[in-house]
Amino acid sequence: VTSTRRRSDPECAGAPNSMYQHSCVRHRWAHALRHAVFLTGLSTSLWFATPAQSAPAAAVAAKPDAQTLRIPPIAYRTRTLSNGLLVISAPMQTSPTVSVQVWYRVGSKDDPQGRSGFAHLFEHMMFKSTKYMQSEQLDRMTEDVGGSNNAFTADDTTAYHEVVPSNHLERLLWAEAERMAHLNVDEANFKSERAVVEEELRQRVLAEPYGRLFNAIPAASYRVHPYKRPGIGSIEELEAASLDDVRSFHTTYYRPDDAVLVVTGDFDQAQLDAWVDRYFGAIQAPAEKIPRVTAVEPARSADAKVQITGPNVPLPAVAITWLIPPAADADMPALKIAAALLGAGDSSRLYQSLVYRQQIASSVGIDADAHVDTGLLTAYAIASQGKSLDAVTKALDAEVARLAKQPASAAELDKIRTQLVTGALLERQTPLGLGMALGNAAVIDGDVATVNTQLAALQAVTAADVQRVVRRYITGARKVVIEYRAAAAAPSPKSPS
Repeated sequence: VTSTRRRSDPECAGAPNSMYQHSCVRHRWAHALRHAVFLTGLSTSLWFATPAQSAPAAAVAAKPDAQTLRIPPIAYRTRTLSNGLLVISAPMQTSPTVSVQVWYRVGSKDDPQGRSGFAHLFEHMMFKSTKYMQSEQLDRMTEDVGGSNNAFTADDTTAYHEVVPSNHLERLLWAEAERMAHLNVDEANFKSERAVVEEELRQRVLAEPYGRLFNAIPAASYRVHPYKRPGIGSIEELEAASLDDVRSFHTTYYRPDDAVLVVTGDFDQAQLDAWVDRYFGAIQAPAEKIPRVTAVEPARSADAKVQITGPNVPLPAVAITWLIPPAADADMPALKIAAALLGAGDSSRLYQSLVYRQQIASSVGIDADAHVDTGLLTAYAIASQGKSLDAVTKALDAEVARLAKQPASAAELDKIRTQLVTGALLERQTPLGLGMALGNAAVIDGDVATVNTQLAALQAVTAADVQRVVRRYITGARKVVIEYRAAAAAPSPKSPS
């Protein structure tokens, strides 16, 4: 994710955020330094199930064993309005609350050439004024009734989400339709939110010791695909943008046939359908086709090394990246298990080897970042005092190679699968988490029905599957090594003699 919005987020007090948000952007990679263990274990897609549209029993029961948890499918409904808006709804009466989410199929990969940060910019601008709403009025409609709102920008999507008491559902549906149809894309809102995005970049990338490293990973790792552009944006490119540029981007992507509305929680289905028809049904979809990214990232033909520097780097660090398949690929569950085995928590292989036993690194992490198109597996390590990056890199490579050569034990594999399944099941207990799972399945995986097969697929992963994907995508593939060191200090001016 590139950005997340809200000041209601505890880490975002006083700034914009989505895994960055409108009030406080937690930049994906800078944020990962503090939360890599959590993200490695739980940033894998949230998984849930469906009744009327549940997976075939045979798929759910693949490779059964004594440890397989049978998870009831999630009951959801889908329908598509005449203007192209996909509507997904799933009732749950565990609390008198409801989550409303709108996922737009536009992310940082869709930023215009030379205008990185536009998707992130609109994550912020959508909270400004519309034809019938004042700026920040959505905050009053959510926070003032005990609810919350937020948004995030990722490579493939920008999503907006609210949780409110269920008797406020109609107001929120009206508000989301209002800002879809009547956002004020004017000079004042543009300049205001551009300044916020630029300040996020200064705080989350330029000011953080390792912000430049994680911000540089996509550009160093992709050759062709626009995933290589930094989602948080560029101050220079944002400053060069005109109001016409911004309006064109908004008209192109913020439209009903490019959006998915997800409603979960305590609601009456017939009443929801009537409100959706009333508020969203009249929004017209433009006649112009939505431009889609068609670039295909080529396979790497050789290893590469990139060296970058920063002004306030306490200890040198290294990141290693490998290309992985799209989120919907059948190998992704095994890759997620592999990443968790290597980097999920203090008991992970990388932590135990590099930090605990060898004491060659002060911090390690790994993330299987799945996209609609070619994804990225990224491992990183911050060296311990006095240790060389060459030694850290060799130790990291050796631990990954060990997983390829020696299968994980049954106990180790069971522990990781339990951690990932437990995390997903905990998320699905709330309307917000359930909606996130449905939206992610529909937009990133490309089929909402996968929400009911992913957990079973994860539990079906064997030690041999893990070794196979590690050999195919990591030890048997080309890598990019990114070394990060402190910039050389400028020489002090000589005193006059």
